[in-house]
Formats: sequence, structure tokens, C-alpha cells
Amino acid sequence: MDMLEFGSLLEEFGFRDFVGVPCSFLSPLINYAINQKSFVMANNEGEAVAIASGISMARAREAQRGYGVVLMQNSGLSNALSPLTSLNYTFDIPILGFVSLRGERDEDGKNSDEPQHELLGRITDKLLEVCQIEYDFLSKDPCDARRQLQHASKVLQEGKPYFFIVKKGVLQKLDLRVEHSGPSTMIRRIDALEKIAQVCNEAVILATTGKSGRELYEIGDRPNQLYMVGSMGCVSTLGLGMMLKSDKKIVCIDGDGALLMRLGSLAVNARYAKERNMGNFCHILLDNESHDSTGGQFGLSSNIDFKLIARASGYEFIEWVESLDELQKVLKEFMNLDSGGAYFIGMKIKKGSKEPLGRPKITPKEVAHRLENFLINKV
Repeated sequence: MDMLEFGSLLEEFGFRDFVGVPCSFLSPLINYAINQKSFVMANNEGEAVAIASGISMARAREAQRGYGVVLMQNSGLSNALSPLTSLNYTFDIPILGFVSLRGERDEDGKNSDEPQHELLGRITDKLLEVCQIEYDFLSKDPCDARRQLQHASKVLQEGKPYFFIVKKGVLQKLDLRVEHSGPSTMIRRIDALEKIAQVCNEAVILATTGKSGRELYEIGDRPNQLYMVGSMGCVSTLGLGMMLKSDKKIVCIDGDGALLMRLGSLAVNARYAKERNMGNFCHILLDNESHDSTGGQFGLSSNIDFKLIARASGYEFIEWVESLDELQKVLKEFMNLDSGGAYFIGMKIKKGSKEPLGRPKITPKEVAHRLENFLINKV
């Protein structure tokens, strides 16, 4: 379906205020909202639901009742369940939702997507049913979509949320009118990752969700590495758990969008790394101010002082580097520590990634089992 035509339909029904977290399947709708200057970028899907709910409440008494519209990947539906079940349900706050269907089954009933979408691809509609949220699969046909929006409007008028599940290819591609360029630096993510892999080759290296893991794999697949899939924002707390029960050096490579999704993890990391006092926990932020894996939409990190946040959270060592030589220097300092709390390293990187960029050939389960052996010195 042509996105501009669908956008006009949404406008006709009063759906003009959008909030969400980027998803590649929904990028036409997200780009449309950004182009219309009517999109609020949220850090996580639960936050997006709350913002959209506030919009619905503020527009409740308008002549043409307006509603907040929330956009998310189905993996993010997990983050959204708390406000959907305890805010919207409890207070009768209606919002319109669009959730992508990653992990759709093929003709043989098998996952047609990446492994992290396996389970949610099977249960997206079931989650909505269990939460008593009415839904439909968005049609490609504009006439059918109009009828669907009419029905959704009736449900919303009753004070209930309504969701559309969006399959791959339902919405035609739409480019951003103004591309977000990202930081001015020329440092590429893959060059920073190569430096980390070289200096920290005896440490556990965990790469965050998205292109960080894929590029680290292309540099060289090693037993000490884990390539996060899904679980956005959880890479540093996964590393923290390892740090608590292992004497290995732990290096967690994060992205700006992932870190902002679970920013509270900084306080947890700092507290328990300080208690352990082994100087073996390093948190690296590679910040390109973008959602690189979902179409390059703008992120929220451009005005944030991560150094200040890390210090306020209790990280003991904080370094912001502006070159690969500086990165190498501070990595060596971390690798030589024998005591101390959490170590934070941040750097701006260029938007974009290696092209073409493949995906790991080794399965997530194989990666996990191999790393478990590395943690207990079996490899």
C-alpha cells in the first residue's frame, strides 16, 4: 500500500500523533511521521505507550477526538505489556498501535526471519488476545484499510486500545525527506570493533544487538565473542552477570539506542562492579546518534553527556576518546587493571556500516555454549 495514501487515511480518521521505536518493517510509517514532523522518538516501547496515552488524554475533549498512535516491532511488545495492561486497561485510555510481525511462519510453518524473532513470530497475536486488546492484520488494500480504520475508531471510542499487526511488505517504502547525517567523525564502527578485538582478545567480548555483532563476526569469529540478537539494551547486564561469577575480563560493546533503552543498567553495573573490585568490567559505547539497523532514523543521543551519566551512576573510570589510537590506549589500561570498579569508554562513530554486511553463520545457541566453555577455560 502506498504510504502517502495510507497517511492521508490516518489523517482523515484523526490519527496524526505518532510515538515509537524504529522497526525496519514499519520504517515507511515511521518515515512518514517524521516527514510530517509528528513523530516522537521513544527509548523503549513501554515509554512509547505511556507517551501515546498522554496524547490521547490531552486530545480527549477536542471536537474531533484525537488519539496517540504507537509504533513498534513485535519484540518490543514485551516492553509495552506493562503499561498496556496496567495503564491503558486500568484507566480506560485508548491508543492505536501498529506492531510489526517479525518471525512470520512460511508455508511449512517455519520461522522465515532471524532467530531472535522465532518465538514472538508465533505469539504476537496471542499476546494481544491474552491482554484483551482487539487487533487485526493490516490490509495492503486501501479500501480494506479504510474499513479497518473505521472499526478501530469505534473500539477506541469505547476507551480501549486497538492494534494492527503489520506483515513485511504491506507498506511501500518511503524515504526520509531530510536524512539524519549522524556525527561528523570519520571513525567507522568496524574499525573500532577491530581495535577492541585485537587488544581484548583474552577477554569476553559481548556485542550489542544489530550491526555491532554482525561486524564483529565479519572481523573474525572467536570463542570469546558473543553477538547479541534481540534483547536490546541488555548487553551490559548480561556482561555484569558474567563478571559476578567469573575472573575473566568482560567487555560489553553498546550502542546509543540500546543503552538509552535501558539506561538504568548503568547504576546496577557500577554498584556491583565496585563491590567486586576486580577491575574486570568494561562498558564501551559506540555512538552514531542513529537507529542504523532500521533505516537510519535519528536517535536521541546527540545532546546527552554520557560521561556525566556514567560518573553519576558510579562508574569509577570514564574515558571519552576521539581516535582509534586513544581507544587502543584506554583499552590497554583496562586490560592491565587488577582492581577497581566499572570502566566506561565512549566514542562517536560514523553513521552507516560495512557493505555488504552478512550475518553470523553460527547459531546463537552455539555461540552461547562455546562462550560458556571459554568462561571456564575449556577453550
